[in-house]
Amino acid sequence: MGRKKAKDSERLTRKLFTRVNERKYAELQALWERTGHNDMSQILRDILYNRPVKTITRDMTLDNAMEELARIRTEIMRIGVNINQITKTFNSYPERERKAFYAKLAFAQYSGIEAKIDCLLEIVGQLAKRWLQA
Repeated sequence: MGRKKAKDSERLTRKLFTRVNERKYAELQALWERTGHNDMSQILRDILYNRPVKTITRDMTLDNAMEELARIRTEIMRIGVNINQITKTFNSYPERERKAFYAKLAFAQYSGIEAKIDCLLEIVGQLAKRWLQA
């Protein structure tokens, strides 16, 4: 589906050409890199029409925390898959000795989650202190 056609009064029919010095061009280039615009002409139109220029900022200090959270999430998911596999095996055997063995295995896997959750809560606590300051 194509985009809607602009009204005749809103169509951009005139071209403007201008020159700027290196300093101003570098300033516009830096502004363009911080916005989600596809080309610089969109930024220039926003400036000409006195529309707000929205910039995208990224907090680089969160990169390490996000990587750690993603790693912990992956580890917890893997432990969960292991527990599910052990539980399936546990339920397939009627003998008490085998059930006890698989229950011990599942408990060992489950106890491995505790350290991951403690680490997760510590990271979330640090993020909460930083972002939820009153």
